[in-house]
Amino acid sequence: MASLTPIFHQRSYLYEAQSVTRQSQFSSSFLPRNLPSWSGFGGISRMPLRMEVAAGGGVPVVEATTAEKQKKRYPGEAKGFVEEMRFVAMRLHTREQAKEGEKEVKSPEEKSVMKWEPTVEGYLRFLVDSKLVYDTLERIVDNAAFPFYAEFRNTGLERSEKLAKDLEWFKEQGYAIPEPSSPGVDYAQYLVELSEKDPPAFICHFYNVYFAHSAGGRMIGRKVAKQILNNKDLEFYKWDGDLSQLLQNVRDKLNQVAEGWTREEKDHCLEETEKSFKCSGEILRLILS
Repeated sequence: MASLTPIFHQRSYLYEAQSVTRQSQFSSSFLPRNLPSWSGFGGISRMPLRMEVAAGGGVPVVEATTAEKQKKRYPGEAKGFVEEMRFVAMRLHTREQAKEGEKEVKSPEEKSVMKWEPTVEGYLRFLVDSKLVYDTLERIVDNAAFPFYAEFRNTGLERSEKLAKDLEWFKEQGYAIPEPSSPGVDYAQYLVELSEKDPPAFICHFYNVYFAHSAGGRMIGRKVAKQILNNKDLEFYKWDGDLSQLLQNVRDKLNQVAEGWTREEKDHCLEETEKSFKCSGEILRLILS
């Protein structure tokens, strides 16, 4: 099995070795010029401590630098990086979609599913474009341009085969299966490009596509099936095994991968969330077309 430790630092501007070690400069002749950096657990270099002379007593007082005292805590950070991704993703929902949502409703697919008016033809376009995206994600982890991608093979969350069965069922019902449309084609191409040059950004999309489908995606599937498919239970919304455990397995792997990232790489991953929502939203909108 490939190592989960990221080794992609040499292949992108974000991943060049970053070493920031600065020696504090002091004007007082009573204090040494070259202070050693404090080394924490595992020999990880920390910012140097700052020494001051206590007023009146001439006794050196050692205290943490401003950077140490004001270390920023990110929402969800204590539970692992996946929780950080979840927090950012939930904020990009509308209040109609999730109680944690902060976004205003601006497009039809952002409304409550109860207010949707789907069509079979539109739903078919959604399924076809979704299959192209899942095909692409599965091919990317199979090819593993970066070794740690291989850890996300055969997770049990794969959807391509399930979607193929559903599209075959529609065909048997007499429906014509359309070709993939621009939303799916463009998103698939974007995923390929990201996977080759920007692993943290790619992982953002990987997480959001699979985890969103396992949550809100299932709710959408039930509502749409009730409205236009006579409650047909599609394979797209079925998993082999305990879904909660499958998700936890992937969550653990994602957290382990992110442990090797710098804070800048983590932030870059989180910043890609809005793009992920935009691409997925364009495909979801096909249901209403």
